[in-house]
Amino acid sequence: MKSLKLLGSILIVVILIAPSFTSPADAAEKSDRLRVLITSVNENAKENAKENYGVRWDFNQQGFTTNVTTAQFHALQKNKNLSVELVDKVSLDAQPSSTATATPSDQTPWGMEAIYQNDAITTTSGGSGVKVAVLDTGVINHTDLKNNIEQCKDFSQMKANLVTNFCEDDNGHGTHVSGTVLADGGSGNGIYGVAPDAKLWSYKVLNRRGSGYSDDIAAAIRHVADEANRLNVNTVISMSLGSSSESTLITDAVAYAYGNGVLVVAAAGNSGPSANTIGYPGALADVVAVAALEDVQENGTYRIADFSSRGNPNTDGDYVIGELDVEVSAPGRAIESTWYDGTYHTISGTSMATPHVSGLAAKIWAANPSFTAAQLRAELQNRSTNNDILGGYGSTTGDDYASGFGFPTVN
Repeated sequence: MKSLKLLGSILIVVILIAPSFTSPADAAEKSDRLRVLITSVNENAKENAKENYGVRWDFNQQGFTTNVTTAQFHALQKNKNLSVELVDKVSLDAQPSSTATATPSDQTPWGMEAIYQNDAITTTSGGSGVKVAVLDTGVINHTDLKNNIEQCKDFSQMKANLVTNFCEDDNGHGTHVSGTVLADGGSGNGIYGVAPDAKLWSYKVLNRRGSGYSDDIAAAIRHVADEANRLNVNTVISMSLGSSSESTLITDAVAYAYGNGVLVVAAAGNSGPSANTIGYPGALADVVAVAALEDVQENGTYRIADFSSRGNPNTDGDYVIGELDVEVSAPGRAIESTWYDGTYHTISGTSMATPHVSGLAAKIWAANPSFTAAQLRAELQNRSTNNDILGGYGSTTGDDYASGFGFPTVN
């Protein structure tokens, strides 16, 4: 996989089960604008390029990103003092079809019952004082979320690299995963997430089609770490997104965040059941990669969904997390949560498993505020080991490439 490493940005797509599509509105976007990464060992040449083309994000020694026209891109390619790389784009995923309901069919869906190990649970609790930064398609002022939205920022707009106090979700995915983390039941008839007392930092890094550029995502990750340090608060990053290729911009941003005390959780991907199919950034050693469980019992445990990406089978049983390793598992099939039109939808994917773990991390951190991010991660691993997963292709006793250490739970 190292050969796939990119020096620049790649387009990230949300991880969920869906067919590809292109809407007529997409074609209306300016096709002449290109995102590029510019690097140079010649500082004067780099500074001149910044002045001439502008800077979207400055990653110091890694270079800077900017938007240029096609003609400008060709001109940059001819400049022997600069190295310019075009940002790659991939096909986009549509949201899966599902039936909207005005009220949830269950205020504590099966994922909540499973992670709390209580089939009779009617409400959830915990997470006070902890911030969960959800990097996704944004969020709406849903009845079950509005009390917990603390920061709202948009990194995805073409004309501005960062817009504060705006993160409107026009896709649905971001609102859905946010609900799983910390929905608080609204007026009493709404749905509950794992940690309803935590606060949401909604950072919109994906557009209405559910795609975005890795330089924007890397900048958002770094911004979370800086905000966590500025405010001196325990913070979890939750990313239900991924790509088959690694971006060094995101890799370095994740290392920066984890090194600054932020726990980073991300989806494993939906390319299973084949081995070595985890997407990035979930595949990074500094990230807690989450696989998806389904509400089916097999061999006395929940079962890993076939669609859930698998890790490296050669590392089974070592209880050490390296690159391309699944770390933990959580409910990810048929997950009901909040939606961007104020209703509730049920969808599937490792995207849905990730916020269960992010919410649990917030709940644990609130109860143990002196934990470091590494200690919190170790606690998640310990709880997973105590709840081994034995169902589904590739799962086996102990640390395996399908379910990782197992399923971390509240109790």
